[in-house]
Formats: sequence, C-alpha cells, structure tokens
Amino acid sequence: MASIIVPAHNEAAVIERCLDSLVKQKGIDTLIVACNGCSDNTAELVRQYPNIICLEIDKPSKTNALNEAEQHITRYPIFYLDADTHLQAGAIEKITQTLQEQTQLHLVAPTPKIDVSKSSWLVQQYYKIWLDLPYIKSGVIATCSFIVTEQGRKRFDHFPDIINDDRFIHCQFKANEVSNIAGSEIYIQAPRTLYSLIKIKTRARLGNMQLKQLGLCPEPKDKPYVNSMKSRLLSKQFVSASVYYGIAMLIRIRAWIQLKKIAHYQWEKDLSSR
Repeated sequence: MASIIVPAHNEAAVIERCLDSLVKQKGIDTLIVACNGCSDNTAELVRQYPNIICLEIDKPSKTNALNEAEQHITRYPIFYLDADTHLQAGAIEKITQTLQEQTQLHLVAPTPKIDVSKSSWLVQQYYKIWLDLPYIKSGVIATCSFIVTEQGRKRFDHFPDIINDDRFIHCQFKANEVSNIAGSEIYIQAPRTLYSLIKIKTRARLGNMQLKQLGLCPEPKDKPYVNSMKSRLLSKQFVSASVYYGIAMLIRIRAWIQLKKIAHYQWEKDLSSR
C-alpha cells in the first residue's frame, strides 16, 4: 500500500484526467491533493472524488504544499505526482512491488512517455535529443514524479523553499539507489510552443542554479552529456542537435538573468499543453 501526493496550483484543466488515472489503481492507502494558492475551481473538482483528501492551502508554493500534504500520509512508499500527468493502469502496484523486491532502490519513478504530437517542429527536435541524453536516462529526472521509500524519506527533514524539488530529491541518493521502473509509465504532454518550452526549461535550469547557490545540490564535475552533444553535432542528428543546442543556450542565458533577481521570481508555467 502507498500514499499519493498531488500538488495542484490552478490545475482545473487537467486535474480530473490525473485523478481518473489514480482512483482505479490498486495499492493506494491514502490519496492527497494539495491545492495551493488556487484561484480557479481545482479544489471543487477534487472534492467530487470520494476518499480523496483535499487540502486547500492559501500559499501558492509547491514545496510548501508537499510539506503540508506529508502530514496526512499513512503508508510508504510516497508517490509525488504532478497534476498535469497521468499514470498507466497498474503502475502503483508495479512500482510498489519492485521496491519490495529491489531493496537497494529508494528513489524511483515510472518511465516517462512524452507526447510531442501536438508540439511545434522546434519543440519536437529539442525533445528528440533531450530524451536521449545520459543524465535524463539515468532515472527520475524529467518524469514529473518521484517515489520515495520510508528509509529514503529519512534522508532529509522537509522540502526547502526551492524551485526544483525533483532535482533536490535526486541529490539525496546515490546512482545505484535511483531508477525508472520498467512496466510502469507516466504520460506527459509536451509544450506545444517554443516559448512555453523555454519557460519550463528555464525554470528547471534556474532551480538547479538555486540549489547550487544554496549548497543543497552541487553540480557534478563529470558531465558525460557534453561529449554526447559533441558527437551528435557531428552525426546525422546534426539538425536536431543544433536546434537543441541553440535552445539550451538561450535557456541557460535566460536562467542566469533570472538568478540575479530570484528573490522576486514568479513561477513560469506551460499553459499551451493544457
């Protein structure tokens, strides 16, 4: 049995799809939706589902919502799932069973399936390279979800007030303790427009910079994806790699600019995929 936490900030357009994929799953002991700072009817939609704990939190903060929701968990592992995703049938049972069998794992995620069918050509080229990068394939990163065992949850006290919570979590574990779980999938809609892509990827990059600045997660010195990018630029993937590299540089510059005024940062969200 597991506890599920879904933080939700103005997610009325997608929350029902997410919850519909969860309520039929076996192996859930407690399902908590932490509506935070909502100005739409997200909470009203959540309350239509029986046996779901709906928290209405005034502060619009994902990490604060996670901390508040954790006060209501009843069992481990804890599934932390973004509201704009949905799970494959049977994923909860599959992941829980895998954690019971592979006791060295303490941070896992379902395998991400990113739908780019409605995205622009530039967005599609970006993801063609991005999804194949070593640090993405290493597990958990970019899945809009993570699952932590009871032992793993003891690695940190609470979620700090940061932008990139999944990167913070990832930094608490060794490589051999982390994995995506084959046979379980999470479905993610890619941004439709280039600007929307740049916004959410800037947020992720800025979050990494913030973690490094705060000393919560230093960047690794060894970056094998640098060599991986060089080889792609000299291969048949030249066009896609060039598009990816150009967008990545723009994202990095944009994140550096935002870092200088991070105290006044306003969460950037992709609305094109909703």
